[in-house]
Amino acid sequence: MKREMQLQITVEVYETFENLSSDDQVLLRRAKAGLPTAYAPYSGFQVSAAVRLANQQILVGTNHENAAYPMCLCAERVVLAAAHAQFPGVPVLAMAVTARNERNPVRTPVSSCGACRQVICETEERYHNSISIILQGETGVIYKLQSGKDLLPLAFGGVFL
Repeated sequence: MKREMQLQITVEVYETFENLSSDDQVLLRRAKAGLPTAYAPYSGFQVSAAVRLANQQILVGTNHENAAYPMCLCAERVVLAAAHAQFPGVPVLAMAVTARNERNPVRTPVSSCGACRQVICETEERYHNSISIILQGETGVIYKLQSGKDLLPLAFGGVFL
């Protein structure tokens, strides 16, 4: 017997930065401000992620490339690790991710890689709360998702172990 399961997510699309809530504007602005600190000498593809914690602290992380590409660090994982190290036990409420490319302007929202999606889901599981995700390129529309699980709906988790 075969049956189908449909997965559905809702993505809020904001045409302009001004349409975001003031909290989301601050978070996205902080992510964009972090772009110059990204270390991307090989690809020129800079990524910055900012998180807002339950204690209202905002932290920023950027990508760090390495000549041995598998050793690269993504902005999302950098900032989530920093949040846990600096504020253990404080839940992450929201994350904004943005990117720019020195060679080709990024005009559409950039989404997290699979590894980062998995870490975001694990962070949600750890704190028993959803993390809203805000995505934008250098310019253009902004996507907002209510949870990391919207990025990775069939995530692997501790329940399997």
